[in-house]
Amino acid sequence: MATTSTTGSTLLQPLSNAVQLPIDQVNFVVCQLFALLAAIWFRTYLHSSKTSSFIRHVVATLLGLYLALFCFGWYALHFLVQSGISYCIMIIIGVENMHNYCFVFALGYLTVCQVTRVYIFDYGQYSADFSGPMMIITQKITSLACEIHDGMFRKDEELTSSQRDLAVRRMPSLLEYLSYNCNFMGILAGPLCSYKDYITFIEGRSYHMTQAGENGKEETQYERTEPSPNTAVIQKLLICGLSLLFHLTICTTLPVEYNIDEHFQATASWPTKIIYLYISLLAARPKYYFAWTLADAINNAAGFGFRGYDKNGAARWDLISNLRIQQIEMSTSFKMFLDNWNIQTALWLKRVCYERTSFSPTIQTFILSAIWHGVYPGYYLTFLTGVLMTLAARANFLKER
Repeated sequence: MATTSTTGSTLLQPLSNAVQLPIDQVNFVVCQLFALLAAIWFRTYLHSSKTSSFIRHVVATLLGLYLALFCFGWYALHFLVQSGISYCIMIIIGVENMHNYCFVFALGYLTVCQVTRVYIFDYGQYSADFSGPMMIITQKITSLACEIHDGMFRKDEELTSSQRDLAVRRMPSLLEYLSYNCNFMGILAGPLCSYKDYITFIEGRSYHMTQAGENGKEETQYERTEPSPNTAVIQKLLICGLSLLFHLTICTTLPVEYNIDEHFQATASWPTKIIYLYISLLAARPKYYFAWTLADAINNAAGFGFRGYDKNGAARWDLISNLRIQQIEMSTSFKMFLDNWNIQTALWLKRVCYERTSFSPTIQTFILSAIWHGVYPGYYLTFLTGVLMTLAARANFLKER
């Protein structure tokens, strides 16, 4: 019998009992499958060629808030509070310093919620919690604030090429802001996307190309054929199925919690402990592969995530992909693992911290990563160790050169 508590709907409790999984996990998976169907409907019946951007924003936002309420109950109000206050800060403070104020508020609000969830309520009580979506919303709030600051305050020559590409040149409306933060495609599991990419998708400009005019300044815009995401979605759903099957099969036999079992620690040999640790963690990772790949498939099914064509002319639907499984499992260094794991978060850390600080950017980036992930002590141990590993690897690389 699944006995884990939930802050969301208990409508699916019978299903939770039948499959012997916590109700929060069942709510999450069912809502994501619903979002997948909604994404197909959204692309088919609310395509940008058939309806206005206003309608697409409204529907995407309302569906997102409904899924949030179903999964997290009244805790989903935190999403609106965090987004609403951040929007007020942007409007009131102005473009010169709003990115700093938004950063402090959004990260601070997230941290307060994480502290109350972990240390005031039961430690580790819920298999899914409302701070997960808040982590993505925090990324979106801080990213957009920086992009508006770059586009409306800084000079173009002061920006890097990526900052120039992502710069936002006008203040978003409240509806656009809420749609970006709380749309149904990314409200539960992300992934992070840039505001500019999201608005381009909503307005139906994802397939427009620009070409410089004869004077080098004027740009001519033309539309290319819209590719179908069906193949990419099916491939990602197959990966989801295999990941979930592998995770449920192996984790039932080799649970990761057994690593800290007192009897196992007292009786097992050192090589056995290492082998068991490796295999159990190998089986634990696919749950992230499942969640992130499904989230990617949902966005693709709605028509979002098209990057362009590769050298063979095949459509690429990896604009907001969050991981590369083969590179992760075959990684030969800590850096290679980080480069292919939670890709959009790594880009966020680079854009809002590493590129914007002049004092110890590596250390500050890892500290930000630890704070953003939560208040479990293991996060701080992991990322502070990561600082040492990264600095040591960099020093060794420079020495070899």
